[in-house]
Amino acid sequence: MVWAASGGGEQELLHQTQYAQAALFALEVALFRLVESYGVVPDVLLGHSIGEVTAAHLAGVWSLADAAQLVAARGRLMQALPGGGVMVSVAASEDEVRALLEGREQVGIAAVNGPASVVLSGAAEPVEQVVAALESRGRKVKGLRVSHAFHSPLMEPMLAEFRTVVSQLTYSDARLPVVSNVTGRLAEPAELRDPEYWVRHVREAVRFHDGIQAAHADGVATFLELGPGGVLSAMGRDCLPDDDTVTFQPSLRSPFADPEALLKALTGLWTRGVRLDRAALLPGGRRVDLPTYAFQRQRYWLEGAAGGADVTSAGLGAGNHPLLGAVLPLRRLRRIPADRPAVPGHPPLACRPCRPGHRGGAGLRPRRAGRPSR
Repeated sequence: MVWAASGGGEQELLHQTQYAQAALFALEVALFRLVESYGVVPDVLLGHSIGEVTAAHLAGVWSLADAAQLVAARGRLMQALPGGGVMVSVAASEDEVRALLEGREQVGIAAVNGPASVVLSGAAEPVEQVVAALESRGRKVKGLRVSHAFHSPLMEPMLAEFRTVVSQLTYSDARLPVVSNVTGRLAEPAELRDPEYWVRHVREAVRFHDGIQAAHADGVATFLELGPGGVLSAMGRDCLPDDDTVTFQPSLRSPFADPEALLKALTGLWTRGVRLDRAALLPGGRRVDLPTYAFQRQRYWLEGAAGGADVTSAGLGAGNHPLLGAVLPLRRLRRIPADRPAVPGHPPLACRPCRPGHRGGAGLRPRRAGRPSR
């Protein structure tokens, strides 16, 4: 289905969660192993919903077989739930949205993706009521194309059977730190080994905003997104204040072909100081010396003229500055005499008299309200 022709029936099946989750897991694992073969070693792993399942497997919590079993069961059980749920992205804070959920048991917050980016999920009618209240306040909303209302109360009928599946898996300590979607902080080793954590992970909100902040607080400044696009990179930028030291780099993005997009991503990592195995990345390549050239020691600084003009007679003072030869005190701005030639031998400047009996000089007076300046 991943390689199905565009617009075909098989590709449309990818919109069903039982296939979408498996396809995302396969793609994310493959991308991780590929960049790993090029020498990229992560310090922290952070996922979004099914992405955290991938992160936990890559950190060593499960074998590939156990992780695949979890992913397959997760998608299959979600797909078997009754339809009718909806998910809507709203441009509002978590506190504002949560205040509108009181008394509505069939709707919840599915994800907190930014300081003003929340996803509502649940039964259609209560979700529409909350959306209408937010629209009346001028908040932007956007419906999501989904088959079910994920991370909402509508997921509860599948939790018991899913608990049975995850309880039969073999767990190990994570070899890499993993940021939790459930808590929004670095997960404790015992949490990731607890089957009940992964049951909560299906039902509770994805705290992506808190997770990005936790990773950044832990020293992460370069984020590489392993997935089919750059959606998480765009959301991640909104989770942190403007900071030129932080970058989000998607590994695949349109309109670039996948190999070109990945090479651009790896190049971006390298310019950020991430070490790469260039022999693996560019097999058959070799280092060559750059052509040399003679340095031309030519100065382009302007040579200063010897001496300087005496400007004290024009009402100016000595500048005592390497570039400025004179200064004009503010208290003398009211009137600047202009009847003295600036250059020897040059006739004085002429102007309209500023007062009776005055034959030269430009009188500068403060502008007054309702009166044109002279």
